[in-house]
Amino acid sequence: MSDISRRDALRRLALALTATGLVDRVAAAEVHELTSQAAAAAGGTYAPKTFTAAQYRTLERLTDLIIPLENGAPGALAAGVPAWIDMISSENDELKASYAKGFAWLDGAMKTRGAADFATASPADQIALLDLIAYRRNASADLSPGIEFFTLLRRMTVDAFYTSEIGIKDIDYRGNSPMASYPSPTESIAYALKRSPLG
Repeated sequence: MSDISRRDALRRLALALTATGLVDRVAAAEVHELTSQAAAAAGGTYAPKTFTAAQYRTLERLTDLIIPLENGAPGALAAGVPAWIDMISSENDELKASYAKGFAWLDGAMKTRGAADFATASPADQIALLDLIAYRRNASADLSPGIEFFTLLRRMTVDAFYTSEIGIKDIDYRGNSPMASYPSPTESIAYALKRSPLG
């Protein structure tokens, strides 16, 4: 992918996210490919393009809490979600600013709870804070900036995960691969017919 098409894909996706909240699946897949290429070029580990090392550690922890490794199924970290978010943010000043403010808010909130910052706080303290900002019903002057940030982060984490190869396998999506035969959903059809006036 040329540098022009790389930037175009990143800008297209970042603009869609900030303007409409919708994700272009093709552009999202291109960003996953770009992050893989960037990691390969850096020796196998993605090097953040937008966020500081401390911010990136916070991003990794947050995305891991949102979609963790569960029952042997890979989570956000294995799907490259932090790199995907960093890569998109590298081409959008609005996203960069939103994440910078969000990380600062989290660190400040943790300092008031006795920790140095979010990333180094205890898992129990991290989860307790996220439990407060995960719901709009908790909106207050103190919590609203955190709620807005967490809403953005959660949406982008889910978008990144479910447009990755791991996320596509997780939902057993088969639309991008040819099938030799189409198995008829006989149980579903029988159930629907039993409940309908046609059955």
